[in-house]
Amino acid sequence: MNLKGRNALVTGSSRGIGKGCAIEMARAGANVAVNYFSHAAEGEAVATEIRSLGSRALVLQGDVSSQQRIEEMVAETAAEFGSLDLFVSNAVFSDRQLMLEADLDGFRRTIDVGMWGAFYGLRAAAMQMVKQGHGGSIVIISSPHAVIPIPTAMAYNMAKAAIDHMARTAAIELAEHRIRVNIVHPGWIDTPGERKFFTEEQLAVGGSKLPWKRLGRPDEIGKSVTFILSDDADYMTGSTITVDGGVSLPWWSSRSDGNL
Repeated sequence: MNLKGRNALVTGSSRGIGKGCAIEMARAGANVAVNYFSHAAEGEAVATEIRSLGSRALVLQGDVSSQQRIEEMVAETAAEFGSLDLFVSNAVFSDRQLMLEADLDGFRRTIDVGMWGAFYGLRAAAMQMVKQGHGGSIVIISSPHAVIPIPTAMAYNMAKAAIDHMARTAAIELAEHRIRVNIVHPGWIDTPGERKFFTEEQLAVGGSKLPWKRLGRPDEIGKSVTFILSDDADYMTGSTITVDGGVSLPWWSSRSDGNL
């Protein structure tokens, strides 16, 4: 999985899955622009780790739900590194409430970041890659929520279902430009964001009940994303890769105590 000489932007990469992707991509040789919204120190720490691996890093603050800002971040990445060859849409926001009780500000924010942010990033990255004229590779971090209607997560479910179809449509439209677009469905991953919804004890117990008997790690998602971005996956576009320890298997998703 060689990304040497490739230049990348990963949204929401100061922590969690985005960080795992950025680090593994750098380990494979890519230069990486690290985007954060509110975790500046963590973004700088990821950049420091990327540089320790021998790759270049750029730290970019920005809210992906702002079309103008994400277009600026794409341009800044290309200007700093000389091109944008790889793009990973990962940034996310989520509130969890039953639909009838939902705070609609949080509901809308979930859609704005998870759906519109992914679209703005995909579009801006693709436009840059088309302008460069030598193809590229894009990964959209989605979720089993795209197909499993988890209660209390309607906005998140909606956003993930939308970006799956968005990515497949983009794969068709961008094939003539030799730009590949693929989807990754991570399962229940041990990230700081999970602490918004669960205690450490709940995470430990929940992980032990999964088919693979543990939560996933961000680096495991990062390794899968790195493979998809690499030339080793050149014939793959419009595909959905599930990395979830068996969560999406029918016997599990039908259980009443299943949780994501």
